[in-house]
Amino acid sequence: MLSIEDNNLLTQTNPGTPMGDLFRRFWLPVALSREVGSFDKGPVKVNVLGEKLIAFRNRDLSIGLVDSMCPHRLANLYWGRNEGDGLRCVYHGWKFDKDGNCLEQPAESEQTCFKEHVKLRAYPAREAAGVIWAYMGPEDKQPAFPDFEFARVPENHTYSSKRLQLCNWLQNLEGELDTAHVQQLHQHEVVEGSMIALPPKYEIKDTGFGMLMIAKREGGEGTPHAGKINWRMTPYIMPAGTLIPQTPERPQHLTFAVPVDDTTMMGYTVSWRANEPMTEADMKRFEEDDILHLRVDPKTFLPLANIHNDYLIDRASQATETMTGIAGLRMQDVAVQEDMGGPIAQRHKEKLGSTDLAIVMMRRKLLTTVKGMLQGTEPPQPGNAPAFNVRSVFAEESATKSWQDVFAKAQPDGSAGALDA
Repeated sequence: MLSIEDNNLLTQTNPGTPMGDLFRRFWLPVALSREVGSFDKGPVKVNVLGEKLIAFRNRDLSIGLVDSMCPHRLANLYWGRNEGDGLRCVYHGWKFDKDGNCLEQPAESEQTCFKEHVKLRAYPAREAAGVIWAYMGPEDKQPAFPDFEFARVPENHTYSSKRLQLCNWLQNLEGELDTAHVQQLHQHEVVEGSMIALPPKYEIKDTGFGMLMIAKREGGEGTPHAGKINWRMTPYIMPAGTLIPQTPERPQHLTFAVPVDDTTMMGYTVSWRANEPMTEADMKRFEEDDILHLRVDPKTFLPLANIHNDYLIDRASQATETMTGIAGLRMQDVAVQEDMGGPIAQRHKEKLGSTDLAIVMMRRKLLTTVKGMLQGTEPPQPGNAPAFNVRSVFAEESATKSWQDVFAKAQPDGSAGALDA
C-alpha cells in the first residue's frame, strides 16, 4: 500500500514536480529516428514530461529538440520551415538553431542586437539504436550518455519501436518488474512443466544502474529439473527502464516508460543482438507477433488492438485456450495496466503480497531518491555511465552456482562489475 501523498509524488512528472525533476536528470528516449527522417522533412511533435516540444534534423544529421512555441508571438514551430541549419517560424520568419540561438529576425534592425537576447528553450539530443534520446535537466548536471550495449553495435543489430499507452508511466514499470504474473496472465505462453511455472523466491540488489530483481525457482526432486535453479534477473534501469530476461541465444530488450503527461505514456522497446545482425525470424516476430513490439497506428502510435476495441479479445479462445483471449504478451500487459480503476492507480487501496517485493523496493528507491533531491542530494545513477552496460539473465544452471556467477557469465564483459552501487 502506498499513501495518497506518495502516490502523487511518484506519478506526477510535469515541469516543477519532484518526480519530473528526477526524470530530467537522466537521458530519456523521446522519439524514433525514423519519425524525424531526413533534414528536408518537416518538424515532428514530441510531447514528454508535460512539455510540448519539436524535433527536427539538420543537414549535418544532428538533431534539434526545442520548445514548440516561438518566443516572439508564441506561434507553433511545428508549422516551421526546416532550412537544414535551423528552424524558421513561418509567422514572422525568426530562425533558430538546434541550440535555441536566434539566427535571424527579418523585421528587426541588425543594429539593435535584439536576436542576441532571444533564446528558444532547447535540449541536448543524440541518437542510439534508432531512438532519439534527450537530456532535459539542468545544464550543469548533464551526465555522460549511459554506456548501453546497444549504443555500441551496428544499427542492423538493433530494432526499436514505441507505443502510446493510456495510463500513468508507473503502472507500466510495475508490470515489467512483476515476474509473478507471467505464469498467470501469460499462462498459454508458458510451456507446461517448465520451471518458469514454479513460484519464485526473490532477492533484490542495489546497483549502479538502479536495482537488480532476482527471481529464483528451484527444480523439485524427481523432476527433469532436479538439482537445477532457474534464474530470472531483471535489471531495473533508473528511473523507468527494465531489461526483459532473455536466454543467451535471444536478443536483449530494454523497455522504457516515458511520461507524456500524468495520464499517458510512451513505451519504448529497444532490442539488440551484440554479435550479429537481427535475423529474418527476429524481424518477423517483432513486426507481427505483438510480443514485445506492437503494431500501432503510424501517426498516433496507439496500438491497433486497444481499449477502444477491447484489445480484440476473443472470448472463445479465453474459454478454451488462453487466460486472456488477447493475442500477444505485450498486448496482455497493456490491457491490465490501462484498466486499473483509472489512468492513475489508487495504490492506497492495494493489498500487496510476498511476490510484490520488487514493486515495493522500486517504489521505496524512487521515493528515497526523490525526497533526497528535495533535500539537495543528487541521484548517483546518472553519473555512473559504465554501470548501464548490463544484460538481463534467464538461465537454468546447476544449484551449486551462485546468482552472482550466473549474472557475471551473461554480461558483456563477463564480470559482475555492473552490480557495484
